[in-house]
Amino acid sequence: MATVTLARLYEDQGHKEDALVIYNEVLRHEPENQEALLAVKRLSGTREKFPGVDQEMLSLFVKMSDPEDFIIFENWLAEWN
Repeated sequence: MATVTLARLYEDQGHKEDALVIYNEVLRHEPENQEALLAVKRLSGTREKFPGVDQEMLSLFVKMSDPEDFIIFENWLAEWN
């Protein structure tokens, strides 16, 4: 069963893509759910906000869950700036 609580748990654990799937499922049943709407905007908005940025790094940013991911992203960000 798709719930905002389950999606939030996934997001808090770093499983952002899984959380996004669940938030979208919640919205299919409750299109006015403000928490799910904000979460979808927050988790999927990076591509629209940064169209020229490496999509692989944006994906990594969304999925970061372990220290190695943070180091890889931090190094890329330092080079990008």
